[in-house]
Amino acid sequence: MASLARASPLVQLLCLNLLSMLCVSCDAFTAKDYSEALEKSILFFEGQRSGKLPPSQRLTWRGDSGLSDGSSYHVNLVGGYYDAGDNVKFGLPMAFTTTLLAWSVIEFGSSMPSQIENARAAVRWSADYLLKAATATPGTLYVQVGDPNNDHKCWERPEGMDTARTVYKVSAQNPGSDVAAETAAALAAASIVFKDADPSYSSKLLQTAMKVFDFADKYRGSYSDSLNSAVCPFYCSYSGYQDELLWGASWIHRASQDSSYLAYIQSNGHTLGADDDDYSFSWDDKRAGTKILLSKGFLEKNSEEFQLYKAHSDNYICSLIPGTSSFQAQYTPGGLLYKGSASNLQYVTSTTFLLLTYAKYLGANGVSVSCGPTTVTAESLITQARKQVDYILGNNPARTSYMVGFGNKYPLHVHHRGSSVPSVHSHPGRISCNDGFQYLYSGSPNPNVLVGAIIGGPDSNDHFADDRNNYQQSEPATYINAPFVGALAFFSSKAA
Repeated sequence: MASLARASPLVQLLCLNLLSMLCVSCDAFTAKDYSEALEKSILFFEGQRSGKLPPSQRLTWRGDSGLSDGSSYHVNLVGGYYDAGDNVKFGLPMAFTTTLLAWSVIEFGSSMPSQIENARAAVRWSADYLLKAATATPGTLYVQVGDPNNDHKCWERPEGMDTARTVYKVSAQNPGSDVAAETAAALAAASIVFKDADPSYSSKLLQTAMKVFDFADKYRGSYSDSLNSAVCPFYCSYSGYQDELLWGASWIHRASQDSSYLAYIQSNGHTLGADDDDYSFSWDDKRAGTKILLSKGFLEKNSEEFQLYKAHSDNYICSLIPGTSSFQAQYTPGGLLYKGSASNLQYVTSTTFLLLTYAKYLGANGVSVSCGPTTVTAESLITQARKQVDYILGNNPARTSYMVGFGNKYPLHVHHRGSSVPSVHSHPGRISCNDGFQYLYSGSPNPNVLVGAIIGGPDSNDHFADDRNNYQQSEPATYINAPFVGALAFFSSKAA
């Protein structure tokens, strides 16, 4: 360093920049850091709440919204979550969010003692809504509130929205096996979360899950075909409904241990995607998650009927690990898993969760994965997962956290109506549909900090534009955060 001090200012600057680049991998987050991020990742869901807010609401810039949802159809559909930066309640991503939030608590709840009540509250907020949607009208599942085509023509905070709150449903005549089976999965997973904390509520969730699953299986069809432009291209079921049927049955089996669901999995698995290797896990495609979920049965009980799922889980895991013969994932130069330009971090958080969950299953049973000639241990999966978590929290070439409100530098121009438009508390006057666009295009930081939100993230070269109008990179979503809750809980209980 003495020689650096004698160098010219330009050389010093170049050397310091080089050192900074080299030290991207030097940062180490502590258990305390992960705990802070965990708390904020759960807090984010309070910013997405629709309905009547409770006295315990911590993001106080939000207010009540959507209080008449469903009323024009004579049903009560108040509550639930807005999916991302708009004011629509989309059923498919909301159900998936609920399943993943619940799974986070199921696998890693013991690692979040100080946050377990907040995590359960986040699960219950959407589970309550899904119960309403599933039980309001016999033979019907309500799957969406809000016309996205009209909603997206406005930039309004949810407290003052005046766009039509159109209600969409699936039925025997207009089936939606994908959204119905995902709803069943969500209710079943949530029932496990509340099995001890609230047994009667848990039982209601599970019984409803079984009824919704029967509906999904009996009246087969994709909700994209039934609802068309109301859900496409926003949350089109591109992968079809088969993956959700297997996923839903797997969750009800996990929750109930009812042998009839095991029989369903055995009888129908081959036609519902059990034989497919799939390398993505998202609100649309559940195949990789189902394999990991079902592999637990083989690892713990050596159940022959689950051996296929263990083999496919191994294939999925091997595809993610650089240096193995099966490696096929794409990573940015800075080490971030990269799947696509729009909301890439949704794939990072879901994959990270599966890595840690599989590591848990492997470690508990003293098993490793054979990726060709390479042996991959549970610790290897944890190491790979930590790299992704740390990248999101700020250990990356841009030196920025992609979680709002965490770290010294994080996104300020988040693509989110409620966060970017002045709060109803500070600006009680009406801000109309078109008047709100001045806040979308404003260069000023969002006035309301959506603490804990993880946004879409950087591009394939680790570049990020903190631009509110670039929704691919700057929009948060509930399904980005949901699996990250579990990952953060895991690392919050480990020393750095």
